[in-house]
Amino acid sequence: MVNFEFATAARIVFGAGAVKQAGAIAATMGRRALVASSHNPERAAPLLESLSANGVSFDLFPVAGEPTTDLIVAGVLRARTENCDIVIGFGGGSAVDTGKAIAAMLNNPGELLDYLEVIGKGKSILQPSAPCMAVPTTAGAGAEVTRNAVLASPAHQVKVSLRSPHMLPKVALIDPELTLSLPPAVTASTGMDALAQLIEPFVCNRANPMTDAFCREGIPRIARALRRAFEHGDDMAAREDMSLASLLGGLALANAGLGAVHGFAGPIGGAFHAPHGAVCAILLPPVMAVNVRALRERQPDSPALSRYDEVAVMLTGSSDATAADAVTWTQALCRTLDIPPLGAYGVGPADVDDLVEKAVVASSMKANPIALSRHELREILTQAL
Repeated sequence: MVNFEFATAARIVFGAGAVKQAGAIAATMGRRALVASSHNPERAAPLLESLSANGVSFDLFPVAGEPTTDLIVAGVLRARTENCDIVIGFGGGSAVDTGKAIAAMLNNPGELLDYLEVIGKGKSILQPSAPCMAVPTTAGAGAEVTRNAVLASPAHQVKVSLRSPHMLPKVALIDPELTLSLPPAVTASTGMDALAQLIEPFVCNRANPMTDAFCREGIPRIARALRRAFEHGDDMAAREDMSLASLLGGLALANAGLGAVHGFAGPIGGAFHAPHGAVCAILLPPVMAVNVRALRERQPDSPALSRYDEVAVMLTGSSDATAADAVTWTQALCRTLDIPPLGAYGVGPADVDDLVEKAVVASSMKANPIALSRHELREILTQAL
């Protein structure tokens, strides 16, 4: 039996209408909240009304796009100036990561760069974060139950993580009703991110029995629900499936690992204005194909090979499906969901070598089921262009 540990948010609240509980829960955590939100006040109204009804005042901190290091510094200053003792991330993964990062830096000394991987000193966060609640409004990132925040550094043209067990939210509140208004393109990209975050932990070299259970529960839900949510956004059953699968993916990746899809996603997202979910979506099929071929050539006894076959069964519903069928299925899904190639975001052949070098040192790459050569990594990117 493999040794493992498991950690997640102190409390998880899931269900339609759960946002109505946010104010009462926040009132047990503090008196004034910094609400890091990627939505305008109208979209955030259910949360803000619940806070007000329970005597929790708030300051709305806007999150436009994916979070940067400068945004976190500004958010910490804002929270201190406004005397906020709670941080709530309300929105997609960007807003939730912003909330987690601000909460961590509120209670820890020094500068943000002191704690960042790759571009900073990588020091450990020693003090618990300020009380933090995560309320996702997309079904993809699973950031409400992860122990890191992905931040872009424009100066370095790369995305890096602020990471610590202390960054797990005190409360993760998931209300599938909040995803009903997602446009099809966002449903598609975030949903494919959720799928990648279930497949990669399942086949990675740190998989364990607990995360396996989450992946086996989540992958079939996405297989049956993502197309439906994309084509019929008001389908509540599909939205519930997607929200739960996203949560399960977050639980899995936080306690196992990811792989080459996310190893590439950070460098690409740091250098180009490309949505994280869309990047993961277009990378997933070629990463799966190259991983399977490399495993067969160099590690034919790897358990990851049989796991890729199991993924195929879960995706297709066919008991005799193999890894090749999983690749074909994900390729077809990308076409159905109109996932654009990387070239649509300005990534070209001249960028491949630089992105490969950055991906090689990415933390997610370390959990890939097999170490891929630079030639194989270039092949993946070239196929995704």
